This record gives sequence, C-alpha cells and structure tokens, in this order.
Amino acid sequence: MSKLPGWLGQVGAELSRLSERLDERRAETEADDPLLGDPSGSASAGAGKDEAAHVDQVPAPPTYAPTVAARPDPVAAIPWGMRVAAEAGWRLLVLAGTLWVLMRVISAVQLVVLAFVAALLVTALLQPTVARLRRHGLPRGLATAVTAISGFVIMGLVGWFVVWQVMDNIDTLSDKVTKGIDDLKNWLLDSPFHVTDKQINDIAKNLSDTVGTNTEAITTAGLQGVTVVVEFMTGALLAMFSTLFLLYDGARIWQWVLKLVPAQARPGVAGAGPRAWRTLTAYVRGTVIVALIDAIFIGLGIYFLNVPMAVPLAVFIFLFAFIPLVGAVVSGALAVVVALVTEGVFTALMVLAVVLAVQQIEGHVLQPFILGRAVRVHPLAVVLSVAAGGMIAGIGGAVVAVPLVAVTNTVVGYLRSYGQEESRRHSPPPHGSTALDAAPAPAASGAPPEKPDKGGDEPSPDAP
Repeated sequence: MSKLPGWLGQVGAELSRLSERLDERRAETEADDPLLGDPSGSASAGAGKDEAAHVDQVPAPPTYAPTVAARPDPVAAIPWGMRVAAEAGWRLLVLAGTLWVLMRVISAVQLVVLAFVAALLVTALLQPTVARLRRHGLPRGLATAVTAISGFVIMGLVGWFVVWQVMDNIDTLSDKVTKGIDDLKNWLLDSPFHVTDKQINDIAKNLSDTVGTNTEAITTAGLQGVTVVVEFMTGALLAMFSTLFLLYDGARIWQWVLKLVPAQARPGVAGAGPRAWRTLTAYVRGTVIVALIDAIFIGLGIYFLNVPMAVPLAVFIFLFAFIPLVGAVVSGALAVVVALVTEGVFTALMVLAVVLAVQQIEGHVLQPFILGRAVRVHPLAVVLSVAAGGMIAGIGGAVVAVPLVAVTNTVVGYLRSYGQEESRRHSPPPHGSTALDAAPAPAASGAPPEKPDKGGDEPSPDAP
C-alpha cells in the first residue's frame, strides 16, 4: 500500500508531459498555416486586400462621358389627376358591369319583377287599411282578406264599368266620328290652307292602300296583342298573390331580407327600410289622390261639354296619371281628340282649356300640398327616370321609375347621415381647447360662460 501514492504521482507527471507535447505540436501547425491560426482576423484581412486589388483593376469612367440621370418611378411619373381618374375608372367599369348583368337578369324575368313591383305599390296603398282594421280588433288574416278582397273587387268593378260604357257608346261614337271626319273635311276645304278635294281623297286612298299592303303585319300585331293580354293576366295573378302575402306577412319577410345583409351593414339597412316604405306609401297615396282629383274634374268638364264616353275618358285619365308628365299629356290629348272628332273644334278647344287648367292646379297646388317634401324629386330626375323606365320596360317601367327614384333618394340620404353619425360616434371626443370650442353656448343669454376645472384641460362636468 505504501507504493501506491508514488505510482499515482508518476502517472500524473507522464500525463502533464503528454499535454505539453500536444500543445507544442499545435503551435507548430498554426505557425505553418495562418488561416488556421486567426480565421476572424488574418483571413478577413487577406480577403479585403484581394478585393481592394480587384477594385483597383476596374478602370474609372472618362471625364468626357455624359452624365445619365436615374429614371424616376413610373408611378411617380404619372400625373396625380390621371391616377385618380384611373382609380375611379376601373371602379366605374366594375359598377357598370354589375349593373349590366343585373339588367340582363331583370330583362329575363321582367314579368315577375313588374308583377312584384306592382304588388308593392298596391300593398303600400292597402297596408294602412289593414293596420286600421287590426287596431279595431280584427285578426291579421281576416283584416288582410277583407282589405285585399275589397280592393280587388273595387278595381274589377271599375274595369267592368269602363268596358260597359265603351261597348254601350261604341255605335254612337262611330256615327259621331264619321260625322266629325266629314266636318273636318269640309273645314279643310273651306280653310285658308288651300286643301283640295283631290288631295283629301289621295290621302284617304294612301291610307287604305297602306292598310291593305300591311295586312300581314297588322295580323302579326294582333297575335302579339293576344300574347300581351296573356302576359298581362299572368302578371296580374302574380301581383295578386304577392299582394296577399305582403299584406299578411310583410314584417316577417322584411326580417328575412335583413338576414341576407352583412352584419356590419345591417343596422343601417334596418333603419333605411322603414323610411323607404313610408316614402313609397306617401307617394302611392298622394298619387292616387291627385289622379282621382284630375279624373273627377276633367271628367266633369268633358261631361258638361257633351263629349261622349266621359266616364271611360275619366278612368283613362286616372290610370295615366300614374305616369308622371307623360301620362297627363297623353290622357289630355286623347280627350281633346275625342272632342274634336265628335263635337267640333270649339268643343275641343274648351276641353283643352279644362285639361290645362286642371293640370296647372295639379302641378302647382295638389302635388306640393299632398305629396310634400317626403317624395320631392327634381323635375329633371323625373323626366330622365320616366324616359329610362319607358325604354327599359315600356309603360310598366315608366310607372315604377319615379317611386323607385324617390325611394332611392330617401335610402341614400339616410345611409349618408347614418354613416356620418357613426363616424362621429366612434371618433375620439374633443379635449382641451378643442372641447371648449365645440361646447354649445349657454341657454340663458345673460348667464356667464362656464369655466373649466382648474385641475386640468378637461371641461367641467357641469358644462352643457
């Protein structure tokens, strides 16, 4: 046991000498290869020298070479106005494409769309009656049935009465038209226009030849008229069923429509819907009242002037009154023509005076007083909308064009106000001197102005 410490000491000494030899060999190797000795210092210095030598080999440009300016960014080279026009242009193209697709879809189902719009107009006219009956205690189904049946029966009786009057007076009207044409012929012969009997006969012969040569076209037009009648009956049935459902379940249908709107836009649409419905109701009720007044007064004037078929003409005046501007001109011209060919020039002039007087009262008194500001639309917008509606969908488009523009005007105005209110609501409140400037003036004129608290820039809690 006494020899063990000595043996351990020898082993430790041998390991120390072996470590020293390894250090000496490592130092010799690093001295022979400098890259292994200092990779972060010497190697990088050598690389820097090589790069400097390479750069020195590239010749400098001559002094006489022209200076080339750097090209600007293409976006910065375009004027600001052109960039704005381009941004607005592609958005307008997207909107135009969307409207084009929408119009193609509407044209494909034009009968259904017109029937539903007619149902909306009839519902706007009858819905106050349903609400009044429900306030008197009738159930919703019974109130809807009573109102719808009464409305449809009244419209059917009016149509039957018009047809009955036309059929009852057709023989008398035919005799009067023949006599009126003869009187007109004699008046033209005696007039200062120097019209001869031969010219009148030539005109009559040309008309007869035209009718004879276009018999096929007239027959085709008659067949198309039959198709129009079938489409009209189909649209009337669709409008009747749509009116029943809208009167009975209109609120629930509106709630379902709101679910289709994105959640962020739903509050604004929910607020715009009732306002649009009030505008449509006011327009329909006001138009019915104005048309009824026109029909009554013009019909009385025609009746007292002994013009035949005064009642059918009054009904036509009532119906054409739903087409703004154009309807009044057409219905008035029809009454004047009937008076001209049946009673003569003097009676026609008197009818024209009655029509113009009633229409002037309508335009300057009745429409501003009855329709009011709720559905006020600029006359230019009325003319353009009626023309566009007539070109797109005929008479039906001309009828629905103005209420559509009035409802759109109401909806856009409300959504604009709603958006401004929402932006003010979510904007940070004013503070400091800005808050003092935004604060309203005191109610009493002699009261001193409120002062802010001394502790800071915020206004006093007692300030209005």
